[in-house]
Amino acid sequence: MIRGILLGGVAALSWIFAATAAPVEGGRANVVIQPEPPGLMLGMIQNGPTQMVAGNIYEGLLRYDKSLKPMPQLAESWTVSGDGTIYTFKLRQGVTWHDGKPFTSADVVFSVDKFLRETHARLRASLAYVDNISAPDDHTVVFKLKEPFGPFLGIFEVGTMPMVPKHIYEGTDYKTNPANNTPIGTGPFKFKEWVKGSHILLVKNENYYEKGKPHLDEIYWHVIPDAASRAVAFENGTVDILPGGSVENFDVPRLTAMDNVCVTDEGWEFFSPLSWLWLNNREGPTKDVRFRKAIMYAMDREFAKDVLWNGLGAVANGPFSSKIRFHSNDVTPYPHDPEKAKALLKEMGYDGTPVRLLPLPYGETWQRWAEAVKQNLEEVGIKVELVATDVAGWNQKVADWDYDLAFTYLYQYGDPALGVSRTYVSTNIAKGSPWNNVEGYTSPEIDKLFHEGASAFSDKKREAVYKVVQKKLTEDVPVAWLLDLGFPTITRCNVKNLITTGIGVNDGFKDAWIE
Repeated sequence: MIRGILLGGVAALSWIFAATAAPVEGGRANVVIQPEPPGLMLGMIQNGPTQMVAGNIYEGLLRYDKSLKPMPQLAESWTVSGDGTIYTFKLRQGVTWHDGKPFTSADVVFSVDKFLRETHARLRASLAYVDNISAPDDHTVVFKLKEPFGPFLGIFEVGTMPMVPKHIYEGTDYKTNPANNTPIGTGPFKFKEWVKGSHILLVKNENYYEKGKPHLDEIYWHVIPDAASRAVAFENGTVDILPGGSVENFDVPRLTAMDNVCVTDEGWEFFSPLSWLWLNNREGPTKDVRFRKAIMYAMDREFAKDVLWNGLGAVANGPFSSKIRFHSNDVTPYPHDPEKAKALLKEMGYDGTPVRLLPLPYGETWQRWAEAVKQNLEEVGIKVELVATDVAGWNQKVADWDYDLAFTYLYQYGDPALGVSRTYVSTNIAKGSPWNNVEGYTSPEIDKLFHEGASAFSDKKREAVYKVVQKKLTEDVPVAWLLDLGFPTITRCNVKNLITTGIGVNDGFKDAWIE
């Protein structure tokens, strides 16, 4: 749903990518991709830019609407046993890979049980609940679970469980297979070329199984490293689509004020990006829960939302994005209250030891946010040292736990068992990754509750468990929650029907056209 938002004091355009009666066939979509993907083999690389481009090459068994309800994709129907342990999928017939080979249930079993178990760490955690996967015939796949796993029907989208061709990858070294450079999927667009530092070109799959789709002839992804140059490329008509995060937030008001420009924050419902500060729970002042609470009270998060994010998104009240299932408002609140922050620091005997704060090196908006937080913290007496890094340096420092406070944001994938628990369960503490339990928080109670929430079958039971989880975590403050992020997708208004699912641009081009 489009929310009324203020962009630099000017009301933002309220707009829905609405379908019209007669799609227009042909044409090229000129789109920005930022940063340039490290690769397009979606089964092995799951970062945001890779998902955005390759989600139109590969497909999953299901898609999800903006309410996160499953919809058919490579699977045309499915059933679930009464005890929640057997999921049976009926596959579409007549589907082919981009090289003309037929897509069958054997590809599904290979993709999930062999390839992705080895290459996809996030999916591997969910597949731990799967006892076996079988293919009774060429168009039926059966997943048998060891125990109920509440969010299981939510793991079949293209970025989480992309189908890969068995005939190309079986028996090979997945990482060095030449097909990684010329990805082959079942999706509406085929890989054509990639000129590093310039563009990625996808072309229409003329043999796509959904009759009449896609409407576009090409998707031309422009690689433009400089944020100001990306904004100029939109202004001068070089590109027509700016996916969320393509330009600095302070450029959004100017771009959306142009004629024939439309904007929406839809299409992020499945990802539900939530930002926070990692807080090192192991050592230093941040080891003390009173210091962590003081940080929460010290930050003016409403200012960050209204000024730095142009009113997009919402102030986070805890570990669950307001857009994912089982979000609760029955949590410990942390309004902007500098006096409470000072009282907590005095109570703990904070001696003025400086803390190191790592900004997220994703552009000027994030740098400004770090400076605003530094000012908030110093106003209550916390000494802050900003530590500048590039992306590689940030990844290394956070992964090696070499920080006191560090900005981040993570996707939550629509369900706490898929995208939230990984940040807080003690079994997910391991050096070498900036995406797990980086803060080092440990709580046997939270470990137990997250397991119960994942394995409970009824939604009512899951909701009760996750309500306790949110209450407990907001009391312990293992990280300092910031905002449910709102990323605007900006387009020419003659780009139609682009955002049709909960992952938006990532799988939307098969439905889109240009008038």
